[in-house]
Amino acid sequence: MKSAAFDYVAAKSVAEASAALAREGNSAAIAGGQSLVPMLNLRVALPDLLVDITRLEELKETYLTPSHLRVGALTTHADFEDGIVPDPFSGLMRKVASGISYRAVRNYGTIGGSVALADPAADWPVCLMALAADVRITARNGVRSQAINDFIKGQYATSLAKDEIILGFDIQHSNARMRWGAFKVVRKSGAFAISIAIVVEHGAGGPVSVALGATGPRPHLLPRIAKHISAGETSEDRLRSAIEKDLTICMPDNDSYQTRLHTSTILRAVREMRSR
Repeated sequence: MKSAAFDYVAAKSVAEASAALAREGNSAAIAGGQSLVPMLNLRVALPDLLVDITRLEELKETYLTPSHLRVGALTTHADFEDGIVPDPFSGLMRKVASGISYRAVRNYGTIGGSVALADPAADWPVCLMALAADVRITARNGVRSQAINDFIKGQYATSLAKDEIILGFDIQHSNARMRWGAFKVVRKSGAFAISIAIVVEHGAGGPVSVALGATGPRPHLLPRIAKHISAGETSEDRLRSAIEKDLTICMPDNDSYQTRLHTSTILRAVREMRSR
């Protein structure tokens, strides 16, 4: 099956891309296209206009400052996997990138595209939530910044307005060594996760964040289990109880199988973090 007919614009600037997206009708931005192109061919996505942002250098700016890592939206998964992007998070972003789909997809798929699509089972939204990243967004009337936990609204839903584009991400880091654990369950190699957990400890004895994806319409931060881990809790029964409370609040419709699956995923990530 092939896509329905659409108009096409290769934007030469962010302002031009924003103006094109604001036109009347249904429009969509495309960069790596690893998710959008299959959706076009299956006619799940039916844009009147496709705005190509691949050539926008402003969306490729990636650099490290003493306090933040700034990642451009067009940074590919392979750029992280190959160590081209600085990773002040003890290798977490490299690990996450290397587990996304297949290398052919990682060569073209972008971190901005992954977050903008907001697939509930995608890797980057979970990772960026665990790292408390901010999303930088541009529109015709300026630039705004929003915490990723607020940016993602639900299944394939974000706070992006029609004329807005993700510029990139700002992620705070420190000189303290970060410990992390990441675990996901997939039905087959290269597939989207059916459960994915990332646990991050920001420095020895520092604050802990736990993010869980593939759990419903959107990823979630789990504050109760994070508090137990930060306090040094070692009792697995107490950790399981805290996880169950978080899951009940975030995902009240989970059945017993899903609860056991996500609990196991989180505990595996916790064990990996503590082994570092």
